[in-house]
Amino acid sequence: MHRRQLLNLLLAGTALVFPWNVCATQIRSARLWNSTDKLRLVLDLSGPVHYKTFTLSAPERLIVDLSGARMSGDFSQLALANTVIRSIRSGHFGQGDTRIVLDLTQPVQLNSFLLPPQDGQGHRLVLDLSGSAAPAARPQASANPTHPKRDIMVVVDPGHGGKDPGAVGARGEREKDVVLSIARLLAKRLKREKGFDVKLVRNDDFFVPLRKRVEIARQHKADLFISVHADAAPRLTASGASVFALSEGGATSATARFMAQRENGVDLLGASSLLNLKDKDPMLAGVILDMSMSATIAASLQLGSTVLDSLSGITSLHQKRVEQAGFAVLKSPDVPSILVETGFISNSRDSQRLVTARHQQAIADGLFQGLQRYFERNPPVNSYMAWLKETRDNQA
Repeated sequence: MHRRQLLNLLLAGTALVFPWNVCATQIRSARLWNSTDKLRLVLDLSGPVHYKTFTLSAPERLIVDLSGARMSGDFSQLALANTVIRSIRSGHFGQGDTRIVLDLTQPVQLNSFLLPPQDGQGHRLVLDLSGSAAPAARPQASANPTHPKRDIMVVVDPGHGGKDPGAVGARGEREKDVVLSIARLLAKRLKREKGFDVKLVRNDDFFVPLRKRVEIARQHKADLFISVHADAAPRLTASGASVFALSEGGATSATARFMAQRENGVDLLGASSLLNLKDKDPMLAGVILDMSMSATIAASLQLGSTVLDSLSGITSLHQKRVEQAGFAVLKSPDVPSILVETGFISNSRDSQRLVTARHQQAIADGLFQGLQRYFERNPPVNSYMAWLKETRDNQA
């Protein structure tokens, strides 16, 4: 009995000496290349990793969060002189995660991707910084005739506006003002990124009917539609961000049903009027509509999941899954569409954060990172990002 107790104590001590993170992916080293069109930072890893990136302003910073990863090297050997990177620092946060912060001299455009082991090299995370960091990059790309350079069109819809203030917080905070600020910041970030174009449904405080919002997306041949909100909930304790996609059936929760009813306000928009099916047999038209809507909802769910994952590193989440309900503003049968509740303005803590410029910028950056990651995996045909993916795959 005494020996068994001693063995248990030894095992417990071993667990303390050798914590769970010994099996975490190690960030072994970093390498840097500076060329005329970009600055490339490569992190050498001991294994696969999940990561998120976002930017912060005043001062300019690029944040890289690596889940379940630990630093075993450092950045002291990197030659940062004459680059856009002022300094690099890292630290632990959360449950065994690592945060790397790049202090920048000016805003940059980021293209990041993971590479599997190949040609004698292990797993790598590649961060390409361009734009302001390398002014020659944009003219050089535009002179390249080998790809069609079609931009991905993103239509950003700030909810409510004009005579419709949306939800109102305890101190008079108005949803329409908060979401317009976030939408403008998101649009600004998209415009800075090569391969993207953006259209705001409203760029000022005016009212746009729900039907018109969907029509605007279709007029601009949108590849994606994202509606930004900061609603109220029946319970004042409800907090955190949520992402919604369309449901052809019932809502996935009582909250989703409540949100859809609140946002719709008027009769739901009939999706069949949005596709050019007038010359089709009614039965065939119904089949085409069903197929198109099902595929679009599937893409919307995938998009929503990526955006939700990106937001999880910035703000708390009300739901950790994409919810679904019959939102009228999402009823475009051939455009992947999501509605993002950036928080509940009816919650005092959410409301205090939503009105600050810093949090609005962080939310906009999180939304951008989610959209970018989705399109890196699912680029539209003949788009610039499809060309990038094809080039990268061929090089691999």
